[in-house]
Amino acid sequence: MTGTDEAEAAATAADEALYVLTAVLLTPAQFPSVLGDDYPEACAALGLGPYAQGYGLVLGQDGAGARWTVVVDDVSLVAVAIASWDCGMEYDLSPDERTVVAALPGWPLELAISAPDVPAPHDPDPSPEAEGRAPLAPPDTTKWGPAQRRLGADEIALQWAAWRDQLGDDAFGPAPKDTAASGSAEEEDNGDGSTDVRRAPLEDAPALPGASDEDSPAPGDADDTETHGATGGTEGAAKPVPGTDDAELPHIGAQLSGVRRVLAELRGYLDSAPPVGRVRSAFAPGDARMLRADGPGWSLVARTDDIAFVLLDESPGEVHPVGRGTELPALLEALEAMAVRPS
Repeated sequence: MTGTDEAEAAATAADEALYVLTAVLLTPAQFPSVLGDDYPEACAALGLGPYAQGYGLVLGQDGAGARWTVVVDDVSLVAVAIASWDCGMEYDLSPDERTVVAALPGWPLELAISAPDVPAPHDPDPSPEAEGRAPLAPPDTTKWGPAQRRLGADEIALQWAAWRDQLGDDAFGPAPKDTAASGSAEEEDNGDGSTDVRRAPLEDAPALPGASDEDSPAPGDADDTETHGATGGTEGAAKPVPGTDDAELPHIGAQLSGVRRVLAELRGYLDSAPPVGRVRSAFAPGDARMLRADGPGWSLVARTDDIAFVLLDESPGEVHPVGRGTELPALLEALEAMAVRPS
């Protein structure tokens, strides 16, 4: 090989090398929820089949700066890399070529980082193998919708303490003792055996992704101050719903009907199993579990020993707390029994 040939080979190898930026899991129990309400839907967003063992997604740039997502079936390798990075440790994630399922142009998730000493991130030039397929791109999160709603539920699960603290003891019972935000809440018995669905002000709660001031009722709006609990920060007392005619609450009747629809659909999951990943269980302090459930137009986050929060596509930027009542504990216990969880 001549010197020119060696230089060209080195340049080609540099272009083909992947500078790994991050990695995520795509499994029935752990997948980027922004991509879908369940595991098959998240896989379909990448053009992948719902392989039961799941995938690892390695996001990076080639030597020319182009964005690539490398899909591997070595889930354990990717899980170890993520755990090491989370602990602040270095880990050289270099999947074996035999584990590579696909190399997809683009990124399915938004990244705020880039590889040093290469051109800025950009989509690679179309290749004949692409067969007209557009590069992967993150879901639109500029306006409230399914992607933002699921991201909002992610944030509530991550910052449960901050959200739970906004409700106080008067409306939903004491926060759990094992953390400032969750635990054994006192049941609110409505006298009719129903679940206590409430609207509560969440003035100081963290903002939801994709929720703008326009999405949320303005503070001080005379028609909304006592009935809305949007993340934009309205004031007013929490309102118990069971036993109250929705017609008497015209400003929130539709939203409360939406929450009740969610609870009915969740009960339906117990009779007819939904697509895998619709109900997931994760660690929570104490003996509790953090439940996450999704469905068409809604997301729910709950602790098995506490309350639940519901987000609806039809209620931009709003969070609907659901008290334990006499029904919610049994529902959460049944959902936990059927949920998928990280291995």
